Amino acid sequence: MKKTLFLLLFSVVIFICLAQEVQPDSTVVHKPKITFLELGSKTCIPCKMMEKVMESISVKYGDQIDVIFHDVRKENKIAAKYKNKMIPTQVFLDETGKEIHRHVGFYPEEQIDEFLQKQGLKIIPDQKE
Repeated sequence: MKKTLFLLLFSVVIFICLAQEVQPDSTVVHKPKITFLELGSKTCIPCKMMEKVMESISVKYGDQIDVIFHDVRKENKIAAKYKNKMIPTQVFLDETGKEIHRHVGFYPEEQIDEFLQKQGLKIIPDQKE
């Protein structure tokens, strides 16, 4: 009887341990494949033109990409960190935070799409504009 109870208890413990490994961990934060930094200003005309492009890219690629705008006139540390000299400047970082691409000036959405797809990102179905 003790042996059967022990085996049953042991089996339950093993099952629970295995089940926990299979369950998704809600504390794990999803890391995007690419981070798209827009270094610009709220008063710059080409920067304002990039707003629609950034919104579209964010929608089309979903959680594969983080799109972040920094107003470098207010965020001097960010401008210095990325050695920003002109606006708008787009900086693309990989999963580790390493810069993999940079563009200065207005960046047409089609060209950004081409770059992102070369990096392995896929447009989410029903998100094409």
